[in-house]
Order: sequence, then structure tokens, then C-alpha cells
Amino acid sequence: MTRAEEFEDLRPLLFAIAYRILGSVAEAEDAVQETWLGFQAHPAQPASTRAFLSTVVTRISINVLRSARVRRETYVGPWLPEPLLVDPYEDPARSAELADSVSMAALLLLERLSPLERAVFVLREVFAFGFDEIASAVGRSEAACRQLAVRARRHMEAGRPRFEASRREREQLAERFFEAFREGDIEALRDLLAADVQMTSDSGGKAPRLPRTIHGADNVARVLAAVAEPLARIGAVVQPQQVNGQPGAILSDRDERPVNALSLDILDGRIQAIRVVVNPDKLGHLGPVADAWAVSRAFNRARRPDGKQ
Repeated sequence: MTRAEEFEDLRPLLFAIAYRILGSVAEAEDAVQETWLGFQAHPAQPASTRAFLSTVVTRISINVLRSARVRRETYVGPWLPEPLLVDPYEDPARSAELADSVSMAALLLLERLSPLERAVFVLREVFAFGFDEIASAVGRSEAACRQLAVRARRHMEAGRPRFEASRREREQLAERFFEAFREGDIEALRDLLAADVQMTSDSGGKAPRLPRTIHGADNVARVLAAVAEPLARIGAVVQPQQVNGQPGAILSDRDERPVNALSLDILDGRIQAIRVVVNPDKLGHLGPVADAWAVSRAFNRARRPDGKQ
């Protein structure tokens, strides 16, 4: 097997590691590409290609995350991870666990960890690497890695999302939610939302967004019901879709270009959180992105009976 073939076999794992550390599709893809360049230039064949490449992509991702943390301090508005529609790494025996680990809720919890804690947690808890492998990957002793893992696990368990419902149950609830949304049915929406539900949007200052996080079932239901009809009038389409391993949707304009990606957190038979990514920089991997400002202007016209601004 050539080096290129070895690398391609491991690419899904490398991307999965990098994405969970970084929360960014573009940065994860760049980290994987840089890993390939390092592998290509490495003079000797590693004893374990998997261990070598995992180490390289982890170290690259840690360095990228450290600089990304500085940029995120000046980010405009709430920051959300880049939406991931398909996780290329598959393990049928752990599919539910892998899906939960890539949820928006889990990635936001990971943001609370230091870069080293985050890397150790991802390698140990998500991909079951041995502490000897983790120590090599992050450049710390096994004892230090065990301590990092304990701290990271403690932080994550304190706020870990608990998706007890089966995937099918979540999908059925999401189907009811999007049907109620398309119909603008406030009562049906309210019945599906947790009392303390929150709706947040991330535009990075590059697209229209909610002026603030919206709290409470009544407020969120009213906002959703109010936008349904104008969106339909301008030809926007809500396409239910798995987003970060959880029920969600892509909102596209009449030309089928994505405007935003929406993810639902579902717990105890209710929607606990709605997270909407509008920042066009975070949607580019989904295809040509709509002009959200133009969509917003058309939406505002559609809300007026005379069709004027």
C-alpha cells in the first residue's frame, strides 16, 4: 500500500479528530492537508501510520486552536461551531456516541476546556486512544495526560448534553417541529419547546441575525411563527437534515443556496435549544452561499402587504 493510500484510509479519522478539537470544518480540512504534507515529507516509514498521523493532526489542531481562541475573543456576537452534515468517520458499534460527541452542545462544552484538555478528551473519550498514544500526541507524560483527562471529563460531565431519546424519537419530534414551523402554528410550536428553550444565531457580523438570544417557549414560538409565511413567499425552503449528528435543517433561498444551518437540541421530549449558523464563512463547505442580506431585504418586503420597503 502506498503512502497516499494509507493516508486516504485514515483521512476520515484525522478529520474527525481535528473537527472535534477545532469546531471548524475549514480549519479541520486545513489541518488534515498539512498532516498529509508532513507525512509525505517524512523520511522514514512510521512504525504505526495511524499513531504517527494522529499525533501530527492533533499537534497541528492544538496550535490552530490556540490562535483561534485569540480571534474568537473579538468575534462579533455569539460563536457557534461550523455545521457538519456528514461525519466521515464511522464506527457502527459507537455511532450514537460519535454523533453525540459532535453535537453543537458538546462542541460548545469543549470550548470551555484548554486546548490540551480538549485534545486529550477527544482522543481518550471519543476515539478510545491509549494514554501512551495520547502522551505522544500532545507531548506530555502519561500521568499528566491522565490528570488532563480527569479535569476535562469533570468539566464535560457537569454540562454534558443527555440525549436519552432514541434517534428515531428525536427525528419524529423534529418532523413535527418543522411541520409546525412551515404552518406558522404557534400553539404546536409552543408544545414542542421546553419552557426555558433558547434560540441563538451566529452571523459573525457578516449576515443578519437575531439581535439577541431569545428565551422561553412563548417568545421563540412567536418568532418562528412570524417568519414562516414571509420565507415561503420569497421561495425559501427549509430542508430537514442531520446537523452535527442531531436533527436540524438547512434554510436555502429560491436558488437552493444555503442561507443558514439550524440545529436542534432535544431532551425529555422537548426542544431545549435552537442554534442557527448564518455566518457565510461557516457555510461555504455546503456549496455556493446565498446573499443573506439580499434574502433579508426580500423577507422584509414580503412581510409588508404592499410589498414595499
